[in-house]
Parts: sequence; C-alpha cells; structure tokens
Amino acid sequence: MIRKTIFAALVCCLCLPLGAFEPNWESLRTYEVPEWFRDVKFGIWAHWGPQCVEGSGDWMARGLYEEGSRQSDFHRSHYGHPSEVGFKDILPLWKAENWDPDALVKFYKEEVGAQYFFALGNHHDNFDLWDSQYQEWNSVNIGPKKDILEGWSKAAKKYGLPFGISFHADHAWTWYEPSRGFDMKGDKIGVKYDGWLTKEDGYKKNADGTDKWWRGLDPQRLYRQQHDFSDRTWRNNTGRIWGWENCSQPSEEFVREFKLRTMDAIRRYKPDLIYFDATVLPFYPISNVGLEITSEFYNEGEKVVFGKILSEEQKEALVWDVERGAPNAIIERPWQCCNCLGNWHYNTEFYEKGWYKSAHTVAKLLMDIVSKNGNMLLSVPLRADGTPDEKELAILREFGAWMKVHKEAIVGTRPWCKFGEGPIAGQDIKINDQGFNDGNYIKAGSEEVRFTTKGDILYAAFLAWPEGSREVCIRSLAKGSVWRARPVKSVELLGFGRLKFTQTSRGLRVVLPAENTNALLPVLKIK
Repeated sequence: MIRKTIFAALVCCLCLPLGAFEPNWESLRTYEVPEWFRDVKFGIWAHWGPQCVEGSGDWMARGLYEEGSRQSDFHRSHYGHPSEVGFKDILPLWKAENWDPDALVKFYKEEVGAQYFFALGNHHDNFDLWDSQYQEWNSVNIGPKKDILEGWSKAAKKYGLPFGISFHADHAWTWYEPSRGFDMKGDKIGVKYDGWLTKEDGYKKNADGTDKWWRGLDPQRLYRQQHDFSDRTWRNNTGRIWGWENCSQPSEEFVREFKLRTMDAIRRYKPDLIYFDATVLPFYPISNVGLEITSEFYNEGEKVVFGKILSEEQKEALVWDVERGAPNAIIERPWQCCNCLGNWHYNTEFYEKGWYKSAHTVAKLLMDIVSKNGNMLLSVPLRADGTPDEKELAILREFGAWMKVHKEAIVGTRPWCKFGEGPIAGQDIKINDQGFNDGNYIKAGSEEVRFTTKGDILYAAFLAWPEGSREVCIRSLAKGSVWRARPVKSVELLGFGRLKFTQTSRGLRVVLPAENTNALLPVLKIK
C-alpha cells in the first residue's frame, strides 16, 4: 500500500500545468508545426548506446537471445552463452572513452551542414542514457559513468542547434521476451537465459566465491519479463511484437514509469523535439500516456513530437515520421524521414563490406524529401568508444562540401507546385508499414529532377550528373505549361555561375559546363 502511494505521488509530481493543449486528439489537432522546423530541413542523429559494444548491428540486445541468429552466434563465440553473459553484462563494457560531444556536434553543424541534432535517450534495451531518477540501469551508474544526454544537450545548445531526444523503451516489455527463453538444441538445451534473473539472484556468490558485479541491481528493472509471453515471440522468431493488440499487455506500473522517465529527461535537458519509435504514440491505443506526454510537451512552447503510421487526423496532431522512405507526393503538413548512413546501431560488417550510403545517395535522398515538404534526420552510427569511423567521416565531409554550396536550395525552402519530374516521380510508390521504400529513390538518376522554392527563386536539382550530352531539359518549365511556368530570366548553376538556356514549348533547355563542378549532383537556381 505504501509503495502504491509513493508511486502515485511521483506521478502527480510530474504533472505540468495545464496549458492550451489537453491529452486528447480533438485538442492536439489544433497543433501547428513551428516554422523553425519547416526551415531546418536536415538533422543528424546520434543513435548510439551500449548495443554498439559488439558491433553486430541493430537490435543486438534482442538478437543475442535468438538461438541460431547471426547476432546470437557472434555473442556466444565472443562473449559467452546468454545464460551466463546476457545483455546486462555487456553494459559495463560500454565505456564511451573517446566520446567528445562538443567536437562532434561542432563538426556536424560546421562541416556537414546539420540544422538540428538528435540524441538517443533510451532504446528498446530499456537502458537510460542519463542520470535517470526512475531507472537504476542507466549510463551514470553503469558503463561510461557519464550523463550522455547532458553532454549532447550542452553541445547542441552551445552551437545553436535545436535539440531532440528519441525514446524507444516502451517496447522493452515485449522486445526482451527472448531473454526469458532457453536453447532448444545443443548441449545447453533447456538452460534458461538471464532474463529469468531477479534481484535476489544477485546476492548469490559466483562460483569462485566473489560477488556478482550487479549485486543490488534488479535485472527485471532492465528486462521487464515477469509477465506472460506474447504468442510465438521467441520460439521461432516470428512474434508480432509491435502492435499492442497482439502482445502481452504491459502493466500500469510499466506504462506510468515510462512517462516518469520521459518527463524526467524533458525537464532536465529541455529538448525542442521528441521522437517516439512507436505506432502513433507510446502504448497507443491501450493507454493515453503518449497523449499526456505530448500535450504537456506542447504546452512548453513551439515543440515537435513525431509519430509513425498515422491516420490523416493524427497527422494534424503530430509530425509524421517515415522510416527509411518517403511518400511520392507533396505532403501538405511538414513531415520527416529518419534514415541511417549504415545500420541503426554500429555494425562492423557495414564498415568492412562498404555498405554505407554514399554522399551522393544522401544528397539525392535529401533533395527528394525536401521537395515533398519533408525534413531528413540522418543517423551516423558511432562505435562503442563514441567516434565515427574513417569511412563515415569521408562520406560526411564529401556531403558537407556539397552542402556548403547547395544548402540555399534546401534550408528555408518550401515546395513548388509539383515536387519533381522523371520516371520515378511519376510512379505510385507505396510505403511499407512505417516506411522502408527508400530503395526506389536511391536508384534515381539524371532524368529525375526535384524542385524547391524560396521567394521568387525556383531550384531544380538533377539527382545525378547527366552522362554524354551536357544539355538538360526541364519539361515542367515549358512555355504554356500547366505548371504555371513564367518566363525565365536567368539560370545559374550553384557553385559555378550563369548558364545558357532557352525556354520553348517543350521545356527549359540548359547547357551545363563541360565538366562536372562537384562530385554529387547539380542544382540550378532559376529566376
């Protein structure tokens, strides 16, 4: 009874004064996206935490428990069996020893062109990357012994970048279910993984008589597995873990604790943007806690909250986030694509096999997204020590050199009356679940043109340099075009100067220089 009373008091303490927004869709649909967000267009995300230790990529804290998977095989061969060495035992190995948030954020802004910056607050691994009041498994108590969010937020504010935090821990309830499994074959068949452990187990001695390193900590505060399994979650790796209607239902305590943790981070680090890796909002539709957090956050000022897989009505209340993809049309309200240079968590295989997106790919995706009224948030995977590798740095520097010359066609722009022309622009490209269609746009070549505007200037980006003939044609700017093309007064190539052109009933024909003037793609400035 005393425990419940204290818990209720903590919830009350975190309630913000009621402002213009209330925790319901009718109220939140009056939300207007701040103009500053429409202007920034390009951000960088440090999607970085203890899952980078093994270098086996995203979701490794779940994958290590999935018998027979690549990540599980790697973990067993390098660290041990998950009954003896689970994810909790990886946490102390994350040291972040070379992490310099000031230098990184400065580089992202000044050399790469970032206009806003995001940091991971917690992932599905349920580990808080700050001095969390409500989660003992955090980066100040364990591992780096550093307040990661504090470092990132100070750097972002120092360099004048809007600061965002992403929260993913609401899904730990189901995501960690494989940690309470056991081998189905081999010499350790039936031996339980460490997701079964409790606080009491920490007081038992090791085989050599020493204390366990996690003595006094409760593994269930990390794994949260004292509940029924969801159907087929871990035995054959086909569990449907995302929609709450298909899962073991989270306890009220777990749901409210997520709010306490989220509001704790918001109060401490005062972000401008919040990203929820959830369908619509955390725990929606079985709980209103996501609506509560959003309304309280909006009441602090011109803030942004992202949600995925939104209805048209929900897009009026939240900024729609599309993961690794884009709609193939101009969206009336601002939206965001979150994408990644490699894997979401650092993956050495991407480094070794050269699987990173090229600077050219980043530039063409950005131009496509901005032409459709979107922003692009690019994750740059960091190694466990807190540094990008040399291949990532080379890509970022190449893209940054292009961005310095061409950002006028991106930052502060708005869509034209059409987003572009070309074979891909004319296709009906579907979004898969929360996105996952960027492979269609990565293929774009010189026949694809994307438009943005600023005042009386129209920018036209060709998504690759043409091969062969140096004359290009923009059909949408033909005389008498249905796209309201007015007489063109001048055409410039950004980074070069004025070009010769003719405007006819077939289009605007422009002669490019004999040699490519940059390594990525050309952008025309048309008056």
